[in-house]
Amino acid sequence: MTATDRSIELITTAAQAAADRLAHDIIAYDVSDVLSITDAFLLASAPNDRQVKSIVDEIEERLLKELGAKPVRREGDRDARWILLDYVDIVVHVQHSEERVFYALERLWKDCPEIELPEDAKLTIGKAEEHAKLREAQGDDELDGDLF
Repeated sequence: MTATDRSIELITTAAQAAADRLAHDIIAYDVSDVLSITDAFLLASAPNDRQVKSIVDEIEERLLKELGAKPVRREGDRDARWILLDYVDIVVHVQHSEERVFYALERLWKDCPEIELPEDAKLTIGKAEEHAKLREAQGDDELDGDLF
């Protein structure tokens, strides 16, 4: 069994939304052969709690607006260290970078096929570094409201 076209569409849209909010280490796995509860996982990271929330909000908004999809469950809001969005067909994990390293979900799903993501989603590390350098050069320690 492989992930459905709907699951791939959800994953692609969610990955692009995460990238637009400067998530990093975005990766998606087709877990349909090993799990019966969902088709795919999307993993993304952010360096701080505020950005984790921003990424999750953007994913929710984009999936609802573009695909009419609402999560059946959202967990982890209080601390914003690891927020999980369950759309049944897909599960989205947005983690603080420290949690991402500690839990290493990639290790659990490394035998599952990766789902190809849009090029924009793959280039987020460079975007984040470029944004950080720009903020540093401007002496701006606050997060940019347009991006986060």
